[in-house]
Amino acid sequence: MILKKFFIPLVFILFGTRLYAKDYKAALFNIYADGTTLNTRSIQFAINYIHDHGGGRLVFDVGRYLTGSIKLKSNVTLYLKEGAVIVGSVNPLDYKKHNWTALIFGLNQQNIGVTGKGVIDGQGQLVARNVVNLVGKGLIEDPLVDGRAEAPSRPVLIYFYHCDSVKVKGITLKNSSTWTDLYDHCKWVDIDSIFVNSQAYWNNDGIDVADCQHVSITNSYVNSDDDGICLKSFDENNRCEDILIKNCTVRSSANGIKFGTASYGGFSDVRIINNRVYDTYRSAIALETVYGGVLKDVIVDSLDVVHTGNLIFLRIGERKKGKPGQLYNIKFDHIVAEIAAGKPDKGYSYEGPVEDQPRNVSPAIIIAGLPEHDITDIKFENINISHPGGGDRFYANVPLDSINGIPELADHYPEFSMFKELPGWAIFIRHAKNIKFFNVSLKCRDKDFRVPVVLDDVDSARFESVKIDQPDRVNNYYKYHSENILIK
Repeated sequence: MILKKFFIPLVFILFGTRLYAKDYKAALFNIYADGTTLNTRSIQFAINYIHDHGGGRLVFDVGRYLTGSIKLKSNVTLYLKEGAVIVGSVNPLDYKKHNWTALIFGLNQQNIGVTGKGVIDGQGQLVARNVVNLVGKGLIEDPLVDGRAEAPSRPVLIYFYHCDSVKVKGITLKNSSTWTDLYDHCKWVDIDSIFVNSQAYWNNDGIDVADCQHVSITNSYVNSDDDGICLKSFDENNRCEDILIKNCTVRSSANGIKFGTASYGGFSDVRIINNRVYDTYRSAIALETVYGGVLKDVIVDSLDVVHTGNLIFLRIGERKKGKPGQLYNIKFDHIVAEIAAGKPDKGYSYEGPVEDQPRNVSPAIIIAGLPEHDITDIKFENINISHPGGGDRFYANVPLDSINGIPELADHYPEFSMFKELPGWAIFIRHAKNIKFFNVSLKCRDKDFRVPVVLDDVDSARFESVKIDQPDRVNNYYKYHSENILIK
C-alpha cells in the first residue's frame, strides 16, 4: 500500500514551539474558583482581552470554575493547572448553539488550545435531563426521540469548527451530555495525552473528528458509552484526510475506533498504530461508508484487542439512494484479539442494547459489500484471533445452502450485528474482491457447528499460512458463488 506523504510531525513541531505572549491568571479577571459563581462573562472578557493584546494563556489555578458557553479566540489557550476544574452549568439556557451546543467553542479561529493537567466536567446527566425538562415546557424545540433530546441540543464539552492549529493536551474531559469533543472542518489538530471519561448519558462519543485534515490523536485514554474514537464526514465535498491515531487505549459500549456512520465525503490516508481496545460491546475497528463517500488508504498496525464483541467490520452501504460508498486499499497487520463469550460491556454505566446481538457469537471479521459494489484490496497479515465458539445449530442457525437468504440491508444503520445470525465463526466475506490473508491464526475455544471461513460472492481471495484450530472440525472453508480462491 502506498499512502500520501504525511506532514503531521513537522507542523506539530512548529506549533509546539509557538511562543505565547503572556500568561494571565484567571483571578485577574474576577473569575472565581468557588464552584458556585457563574463565570461565563468574566471568562469571555478574559479571552477577548488576551486576544486583543497579542495572545497568551488564560491560567486556571486550583479550584472549580462554573461557566456556560465561552468562545476561544485566535492565539488564546486555556491552561488548567492540576486541580483546576472547569464545570459546565446545569442550566441549558447558559449555553449557546452553533451547529452544536457547546461549553467551549472555537469558531473560525487559529492557534487555539486547551492544555494542562486539569479537568473539564460537563455535569452531563443533569444538564441533559434539564434540556428534556425545558422541551417538555415548550421552551426549547426538540423532537425528543426515545425520550432524549437530539445530540446537538445537548452541550458537548469542546466544539472547534473551521479552526487551524489546534492543541488539546493533558486534560481530562468527563461527564458530557452528548459527544465529548468534536473537531469539525479543522486543520492541523494535535490531541495528545488526554483522558476522556464519557459515561454520563446517551451518545457519549469519546473523540469525534469530522472532515478534518492533518490530525494527530496520540497517547490518550477513552472510556465512553458510545463510539470511542470516531471519524465522520458530514460534507460530500470534504473528507477526513491525513489522520494519525497512535498509542491510545479505548473502552466503549459501542465501537472502539469507527469511521462513520456519517460518510458523505469520505476518509483517506489514515494510520491507526499501536492501540489497545478492551471491554468493547461492538467492533474494535469499524470502517463504514454508507452515504456515498470513499474510504481508502488505511493502515491498522499493532492492535491489541481484549474482550470485544467483534474485531473488524468493513461495510459498504447505500443509505443515500443511488450513492453507495466505496471502500478499498486497507491493510491490517500485527493484530492480537480475543472475542468475548459474554457481553463485553456488562456492568458499565450505559450498556449496549442486548436486543441488537445475534444469539451465537458473530464472526470475528466481517467484510460486507453490496452486489456490484465490492469491497476491494484488503490485506490481513500477522493476525492472531481467539474466538469463544460455542455456536449451537439448535439455538440459531443459517444453513449454508440458504446463504443467499441473508438480507443485504443496504439502507440500514451499519453495525456488525445488523445481519443477526451469520454462518462462519471466524471470517465472513460477502461482495468483495482481492482479499488476502497471510500468517493468520484462528482459534475456536469451544466446539462450534459453523465453518470457520465463509465466502459469498468473492472474486480473488488468497489464504496463505492460515492456521485454524477448531475442535472436531473437518472443513475449514465454504465458497458460495466465489472464484479465484487460493488456499495454501
